[in-house]
Amino acid sequence: MTTLKVGDKAPDFKALDEQGNTVQLSDYKGKKLVVFFYPKASTPGCTAEACDLNDNFDRFQSLGYEILGVSADSAKQQSNFKNKYGFKYPLLADEDKLVIEAFGVWGPKKFMGKEYDGIHRTTFIIDENGIIENVITKVKTKAHAAQILDA
Repeated sequence: MTTLKVGDKAPDFKALDEQGNTVQLSDYKGKKLVVFFYPKASTPGCTAEACDLNDNFDRFQSLGYEILGVSADSAKQQSNFKNKYGFKYPLLADEDKLVIEAFGVWGPKKFMGKEYDGIHRTTFIIDENGIIENVITKVKTKAHAAQILDA
């Protein structure tokens, strides 16, 4: 699990989004940023989470937030995921896990009695100056926007 906590400087990252554009933390200077890490594009929980954030996108924007989704999926998988559901925000294709590991969300997981390494579903709220305002580790996939905005 992540060792990052409220008050820490967010890791400076650079990665490609689903369209091959370079996205980095400095692109969001002066804006609040929601960075949500999810295990796998197009799976039920990840779809519910991403759709809930997208459904509330205008509310996030009105409060000065940008949204960025991150998983280890390929750009093609991320592009298919985004296009299928019409997400209004970029999805990073972090196949080499540089952003995932910088935020400390890669590690051992258990599912149906099996242990494996994977992405821990975690969301970071970063303020206008790149400082972490909140870390959500117990993500409610169907009500994630409320977890962030009504906290």
